[in-house]
Amino acid sequence: MKHPVHTPVIAADGGVLRFALADLLGGEAQSMRIELLDADAAEPWLTRLIGPEASLTALRAGHAEVPAQPDLAALALLLWARRWWPASPTLGIPSLDPALLDLEAAVATTAVEDVAEGLLDGFEASPAELFDQASNSGLFAAARPVPGEVRLRCARLSAWFDSQDDLVRAEAAAGLAARLESVAPGRRAYALAAGSGPGASGEGVLAEGRASVDWARVPPGILDAAEDTVTWRIVATPAAARLEVEVAGALDDASLTAVATHDGEPFAEAALDLGSAGFAGTADLDEAGARLAATPALRFDLVVGAAGQDVEGTTPQDRAEVVSLVRAREALPPQVQTLAERAASRDADEEF
Repeated sequence: MKHPVHTPVIAADGGVLRFALADLLGGEAQSMRIELLDADAAEPWLTRLIGPEASLTALRAGHAEVPAQPDLAALALLLWARRWWPASPTLGIPSLDPALLDLEAAVATTAVEDVAEGLLDGFEASPAELFDQASNSGLFAAARPVPGEVRLRCARLSAWFDSQDDLVRAEAAAGLAARLESVAPGRRAYALAAGSGPGASGEGVLAEGRASVDWARVPPGILDAAEDTVTWRIVATPAAARLEVEVAGALDDASLTAVATHDGEPFAEAALDLGSAGFAGTADLDEAGARLAATPALRFDLVVGAAGQDVEGTTPQDRAEVVSLVRAREALPPQVQTLAERAASRDADEEF
């Protein structure tokens, strides 16, 4: 079974809708697969979505391949981008502002409710929750490259919230739209915390290596998605052996750790702090870890982020395939790209 990074999904009430990643990123989703988990829960929205006859056939089979609905495809792409977008200055892939992704996902969610009411009952995030996340993540500042587009989406959400008798959010969205009327397009301002890494060490190196960040183990939009961005070494000191880790390409701050392992078993963990050159951290090894590190010819690995074995990790091949598909989106017309992509593109144009 393919890793989730390859399969954009919408978790519906009583079922799952799956799309081909290459089709979504290529801007031409032709079909979608509906997998039914609870026929009774799925039947109402499934009938509204594909009609009574096709719905009956799907309910009997437990699944169906049907033409992709544009609103559903748009939502699936946004949900995938919120989790898996491989931002990388090294690879020329821009970061996507989470506030803009959340805003567009909120609008897309309301559109899906219009197409198939009930499909998103119990969904991972409602339009209200997505709008709140966008507002709390600095939506007004994020709108600077595309104020007109954000204003229109806020106005649309305001009308939808009003139809749902959510007057508080209707007023909040309308107020944001009004504030954006006088905003001229321009670049956003970004800042990362300054600091320093562990620095070079003149002490004896017991082991060292490079590693890549597994996208499944870190929050999205925090680290450069390129390969081989992690350097580590274990050095001998007069007091103890010490693990030193540096992760290049920080895009945002977050709480991260690095775990050194041997045969899958962790033996050292370092908290990583954001500095001027990226994330870095050190940790003194205990006696058992120091003995292990001093043993010649042993293989060590380093994991950045969640180190649990229950995490379904990505492989270099997974990541290379996704990067290739995402980079190809540069050739797509702007109207096929997401709002966050257009904002990032205009940011880059303003920079030069």
